[in-house]
Amino acid sequence: MRDIDVLLTMDSVMGDGPLGEIADGAVAFAGDRIAWVGRSADAPDAPDVISARGTVGLPGLIDCHTHTVWAGSRADEFLRRLRGESYERILQAGGGILSTVRATRAASEDELVELATARLLRMRDRGVTTVEIKSGYGLAPEPELRILRAARRAGERAGVRVVRTFLGGHAVPAEHRSDRAAYVRQIVDEQLPLAAGEAELVDVYVDVGAFTLEEGEMILRAGKKAGLGIRIHAEQNARTGAAAMGARLGALSADHLERLDDEGIAAMAAAGTVAVLLPAALISLRDTPPPVVRMRAAGIPFAVATDLNPGTSPVDDLWLAASLACLTMGLTVEESLRGITVVAARALGLTDRGRLAPGLLADLVCLEPPPGEPPSAAGLVQYWSGGRLRRRFRGGEG
Repeated sequence: MRDIDVLLTMDSVMGDGPLGEIADGAVAFAGDRIAWVGRSADAPDAPDVISARGTVGLPGLIDCHTHTVWAGSRADEFLRRLRGESYERILQAGGGILSTVRATRAASEDELVELATARLLRMRDRGVTTVEIKSGYGLAPEPELRILRAARRAGERAGVRVVRTFLGGHAVPAEHRSDRAAYVRQIVDEQLPLAAGEAELVDVYVDVGAFTLEEGEMILRAGKKAGLGIRIHAEQNARTGAAAMGARLGALSADHLERLDDEGIAAMAAAGTVAVLLPAALISLRDTPPPVVRMRAAGIPFAVATDLNPGTSPVDDLWLAASLACLTMGLTVEESLRGITVVAARALGLTDRGRLAPGLLADLVCLEPPPGEPPSAAGLVQYWSGGRLRRRFRGGEG
């Protein structure tokens, strides 16, 4: 690819500023890897040259927090929340996550693959090349394994790289409400050994109505022992100490963080734990933003994701999430763009993507700016759905 008006490499060694910007840039591929990055005038000779004049180029987008595999609808819950009912009350009454669990358990693996493929195709058409997908709507050994298999198959069908996260610790299912300890033992003794062969990461939801700090730590320690990378849903509805606990265990990321305190900030900064911000969920739940200014001052990097799910964040547009992170949480344009590329890769423990540099995966997207806008980073984020996708390459193919 050459003649890219503005190439955002996300690598300050390759270009200027925090986005590694190169004017009139070019990228050369060799197989599924990047062979060269620089100015079009300096590009090596190649048999196949494609011009992308009038576009902004950047690494393939990475949505690092989603729940893409589910069945059923929660439109009724949306109406209830509009009438003022809290999510916690809906969950305690058997709705929320538990409603989706019932529908997902009843669906076949093929049905889940069809639904997830359709969702991934919508994400792919906006320039996404890697998606993290969590389980957590099965909450029993076989249904959790079925979700992870469906995620892999859907990614293969949609042409999207999928990173799978085991989230058996998403909620306590109805059949275990009278014996939470038995469900935690099931996660550790039965679900995790099965999931470890299908997942790369483990996550747990520590919050009011979900799992306690002690239960969450038990699950994460078991996942780490099984060889899975650690992530954690933390400090969303209540301040629990989950972010600090996850950081002490070496968590790649802590996600949500609306009620993160100074102890959690210090622990995350010391451990290098990424803060994954989920602005669509914040808006849907009419919540308050995380302490971005204090996290920034501590040097915590920000990733941005959709949190795609059927209840609290029914959003599959990563560009929208990037725009909302600026408008509702105070991120800069540079932070939001790095948050859907290089920092998102870091949140998943991936070092082979998220930047445009020799030796990395040849994942590249080129977008036309909105009508009347010059090609620029700011223009992509200002408009809530980014630019129109001109070209998308995954592993050099596109």
